[in-house]
Amino acid sequence: YTRAYALYRHEPWRQIVAETVDYVAAILHRPGGGFYSAEDADSLDETGHSVEGAFYTWTPDEARAVLVAGGLADDEITTVTEWFGITGEPNFEERSIPNRLHARGQWARPGEIERGRQLLFDARATRPRPGLDDKVLTEWNAMMIGALAEAGFVFDESAWIDLAVESGEFLLDELRGDDGRWSRSWHEDAQPPARHRALAADHAALVDAFVRLGEASGQARWTTAAVEVADAMLDHFWDVGDGGLFTVPDDGPADGTPLIVRQKDVVDGAVPSANSTAALGLGRLAALTGEPRFAQHADRILTLMAPLMQSSPTAFCVALAALDQRRTGIVEVVVPGSEHELLDALRSTWRPEVVLAHGEPFDSPLWEGRLAGNAYVCEHGACQLPVTDADSLEQQLADRGAAP
Repeated sequence: YTRAYALYRHEPWRQIVAETVDYVAAILHRPGGGFYSAEDADSLDETGHSVEGAFYTWTPDEARAVLVAGGLADDEITTVTEWFGITGEPNFEERSIPNRLHARGQWARPGEIERGRQLLFDARATRPRPGLDDKVLTEWNAMMIGALAEAGFVFDESAWIDLAVESGEFLLDELRGDDGRWSRSWHEDAQPPARHRALAADHAALVDAFVRLGEASGQARWTTAAVEVADAMLDHFWDVGDGGLFTVPDDGPADGTPLIVRQKDVVDGAVPSANSTAALGLGRLAALTGEPRFAQHADRILTLMAPLMQSSPTAFCVALAALDQRRTGIVEVVVPGSEHELLDALRSTWRPEVVLAHGEPFDSPLWEGRLAGNAYVCEHGACQLPVTDADSLEQQLADRGAAP
C-alpha cells in the first residue's frame, strides 16, 4: 500500500497504512524496541470459554447495544452496522467480522461512521484480549523495520522512522552476539533470551531492512550495519560452487546436529525467500557502497534462479523484482544533509530504481566531494551536474528513466 500510494496518491491507501501502523505500534510493539510475533485467534468470550474470534467479532445485538448506549439514533445504528457488515447474515461462525468486502474502495469514513467505529472500538477494548505470542523473530522484525522505514519516508512520518530505528537498535543489541553471529529469536523469559542460530533468511531480511533504514533516516550506521550483515551472510551461507545461499550456515545448527544435505530457500511464498531478498538487498547495497562484490553475488543468485523464474514466474515475484532492478540499473541519488525540499522530490512517486544517500556520509565513493544544499543523480558512480531545487531533481530522474 505504501508503494501504491507513492505511485497513484490514492488517499484511502494512506489510511490503510496509517491504521496498520497504529495497530502494530499499539499491540505488537515491544517497549524498548522490537516487535512481538502475533496475537492468538482465540480469546475468552462472555462465559469464560476460549473461542476463536471472540475478541474481534460481533453479533448485530452486541453492536446495537453499544451504539444505543453511545447515543446513536436508530438510522445511524443501521448505517454503521451495514457499513461494517454486522448484519443478520453472519460471516464467521454465527458472528460477524467487521469488514468492507461488500463496498471495496469506500474507505473514507463519514462522521457518523467514525463515531460508531470509535464506540465499537472502545467497547471491544473491555473484552479479554487474545493471547500474545511475545517472542521476537529476527526475520519478521527486519521485514517490519524495512516496511516502517519506507512508509515513514514516503508519508514523511518521522515517528514511524523512529520506531524502525528503535527496533533496529534492539536487534543489534540483543540478537547479535559479541562474535558478530546473529540469533533467530528472542524471548524475555528464555535463558539466554537470544536463541537459535540465525538462518540465511534472517540475514537477507536484515540486509534489506538496514539498507532501507539508512535511506529513510539518513543515519550512516545503518548502511554500515547492512555491510556487516551482508559480509557475514556471504561468509557463512554462500555456495561457492553453484552460487546462492544455503538455508543453514556452514558450521551447521548451533546444537551440532549433522545435516544430510544443505538446502536452499528459493521460492517466494507467504514471505520472500532468502535468496530473493538477498538478491534485492545486495543489489541496492552495492549501488550505495560502490562494492562490486555485492552486485556480483546478487547476479549469481539470479543466474541460479533464472530457469526456475522462467518456468514458474508466479513463485518468484521478489526474485523477478530483483532481476528487473539488475536489468534496468540503479540510479543513485545523493543529498548531503537533510534538505527537505529535495527529499520531497523523491517522495513524489514510487522510484524502485533509486537508492538514496542523504544525511550523514558513510564509506562510499558516492560521498566524495559532495556539498550540502545540492542533489546529485548518478549511475554507476557517474553523476550529472548537481541541482539545488526539487523540480530540477525530478527532471534529472525522469531523464535517466528513474520515474515509472
